[in-house]
Amino acid sequence: MVKVHTGTSLLGHAVEAPQTPDEATLERVANPNPDENYIARFTAPEFTALCPVTGQPDFALLIIDYLPGSWLVESKSFKLYLASFRNHGAFHEDCTLRIGKDFAACAEPRWLRIGGYWNPRGGIPIDVFWSMGVLPAGLWVPEQSVPLYRGRG
Repeated sequence: MVKVHTGTSLLGHAVEAPQTPDEATLERVANPNPDENYIARFTAPEFTALCPVTGQPDFALLIIDYLPGSWLVESKSFKLYLASFRNHGAFHEDCTLRIGKDFAACAEPRWLRIGGYWNPRGGIPIDVFWSMGVLPAGLWVPEQSVPLYRGRG
């Protein structure tokens, strides 16, 4: 489970990325509009982790959509958290679920979904999806709009 810090201790100065997700800290800040229903989206088009068997890099597009409650995830801490996976060996499913659950532990959102769109290894792309919470009726949520694999272009 990721460490969660309330505040912005990482902003405003150079910080090295943690070497592993276990060393990472996600920071959160107060949501100035906690009573509004709106969706915030984080997109990480160049996410990288390592195959736990071969040590070769695996690449993914990650999209997180969430309905904030009292907290927002601070983006620099999230960027550094994602960078910590570059030396981390885990299967696609484990990476995607861990990121979704760690993000949820930090933000405590009313609703969240993550899509992990992994580039193929051995000719097979693996797309992983996880969600939690209940989406209010009538709230517009954009599609993730990632095509099924055909070179994803």
